Amino acid sequence: MSRIERRFAQLKQEGRAGLVIYLMAGDPDPDTSLALFEGVAEAGADLIEIGMPFSDPMADGPSIQAAGLRALKAGATLRSTLAMVRRLRERDADTPFVLMGYYNPIYRYGAEAFAKDAVAAGVDGAIIVDLPPEEDAELAGPARAAGLDLVRLATPTSDEARLPAVVNHASGFIYYVAIAGITGTRSADAAAVRAAIERLRKFTKLPVAAGFGIKNPAQAADVAKAADAAAIGTVIVDRLALNLDPDGRAKPGLVDAVLADIRALAAGVRTARGT
Repeated sequence: MSRIERRFAQLKQEGRAGLVIYLMAGDPDPDTSLALFEGVAEAGADLIEIGMPFSDPMADGPSIQAAGLRALKAGATLRSTLAMVRRLRERDADTPFVLMGYYNPIYRYGAEAFAKDAVAAGVDGAIIVDLPPEEDAELAGPARAAGLDLVRLATPTSDEARLPAVVNHASGFIYYVAIAGITGTRSADAAAVRAAIERLRKFTKLPVAAGFGIKNPAQAADVAKAADAAAIGTVIVDRLALNLDPDGRAKPGLVDAVLADIRALAAGVRTARGT
């Protein structure tokens, strides 16, 4: 079993949903970013999404766009992101790491080389926001060969005619985008998420993580009642940004402030089903 499979099996055995936390690699600087990621699992995250910095993140709202620009300004690259994952994996043998971002950096890196190097570094999966199923063969093939899960996205507009293409050859889990639009702009509607996940389960046995639009522990708990995991990024990135000085440098309490928010979200998710 892969780390992702093991983690979702563990969550099912415990009778609870998981918490997926997203942060941008290299934001606001390499050392602070590493310190943050080193504390995320201990703070309660069950899976960790690691943003790959890119200059044109079309699916992301202002908060994550700004995080990517901060990371790029601090020198982050796809290679430095993989190097950071390698260091994280040396400390943590079990937590699934999933890269999330856009295809352009991978295309420049080379799909086959990326898949091999990512797995060698300790990456378990990839979510490529702008790579639809009809166009992901050049990455899907090398990913399968290397043992890298390619996580597909389903959205509120993915109807029953579209969903078979979405779930076909997907692996790891399905990421349900709970709002139509960019990240961090609106709140997810728990009833709509529940209905969408019920529809998704007719087409796949893979776990379903729901993200986009989850802003607080109560909303995370609502989503966790229906989904196999709640995925949260923007509010965490916003907390990071609130702890930067006017020059964009990390204030002394940044890491503690971000991890405190993750603990609160984890508490909401872990008690959502009354277990």
